[in-house]
Amino acid sequence: MKETLQHTPMRMADQFMESYRSHELYATWHYENGCLLKALEELYARTGEQRYFDYIQELMDHFIQEDGSIRSYTIEEYNLDQINQGKSLFFLLEKTGQEKYRKASELLMAQLKGQPRTSGGGFWHKKIYPFQMWLDGLYMATPYLTQYGAVTGEEKWFDKAALQLLLVEAQTRDPRSGLLYHAWDESKEQRWSSGDTGCSPHVWSRAVGWYVMAVVDTLDYLPVDHEQRGQIIGIFERLANALIHVQDQETGLWPHLLDQPGRERNYLEASGTSMFVYALAKGVRKGYLSGKFKAIAEKGYQGLLQHLLQTDQEGVLSLTQCNGGAGLGGTPYRDGSYEYYVTESIRINDPKSVAPFILAGVEMELA
Repeated sequence: MKETLQHTPMRMADQFMESYRSHELYATWHYENGCLLKALEELYARTGEQRYFDYIQELMDHFIQEDGSIRSYTIEEYNLDQINQGKSLFFLLEKTGQEKYRKASELLMAQLKGQPRTSGGGFWHKKIYPFQMWLDGLYMATPYLTQYGAVTGEEKWFDKAALQLLLVEAQTRDPRSGLLYHAWDESKEQRWSSGDTGCSPHVWSRAVGWYVMAVVDTLDYLPVDHEQRGQIIGIFERLANALIHVQDQETGLWPHLLDQPGRERNYLEASGTSMFVYALAKGVRKGYLSGKFKAIAEKGYQGLLQHLLQTDQEGVLSLTQCNGGAGLGGTPYRDGSYEYYVTESIRINDPKSVAPFILAGVEMELA
């Protein structure tokens, strides 16, 4: 059975909320929780359905203590991934006024204030990855910075957020394709980094997806008169044009590795496609992108519905061809090779794919 556009994001969210309570991540402060909570926030904003608010508060209250401490979070890791779940603190503070949420948001900001940086001021992805910027980290931290600046009136954080987006784009962009490599090592010490540029060797779909989602979500809070807003919107349009050229024309989907279309084992992947659909559709709706990208997003979303979303006889939805994860360095060492990326796990209904799929569906219904 194939799914139709109408109400798909709500059906997927309701199904996933129930099953996620038994997921191992439900008991750990984790960026994947933050991805789901962001999707539920958007559904709540569009529908007003109380169950989405209740779920967000229930999940967050597993971690947020009355004194603002966060269970299972350690500031000294200086891990940008750990910022992502904190985005829901602003939503809960606005809705409830409870002081514990404000205190917890300040704790996460304490991390960002002390986050180790490259020579140009770019956040290291984690303390254990010295002088490395990964595209993933932009989504985890940059919208948080700008929302914090908007809530507190501390405008310097707008500048810090803009710097992150512009710096990583300048360092990771391939001038030939216009696409962005997964990561950049300023020190050029990592085996995965190019001796010339410091970049990793491939363009991973979800990494670029994290980046474009970071852009559209950061722009929600970056003031209209911010001196770098136009530049950020300009590089977004430029990157969106690059994405057109690697979209699969038959299905509308995007491949797991964007720089290797058609290569054996390089499958059409759910999370990156969902992220691109969300970012492009939202970019058009908000006026950041040219109107031509609406059709590109629509083609991508229809591709997800027709080729990657399955419905069984009981009506259970399954989003297929979800990349389980990809990173660089660490132990065991991930070398960023083609072989590495294509041998990482492929899953069904992975949170990192389901959440942007819901966001994409909300945007397409708005469109």
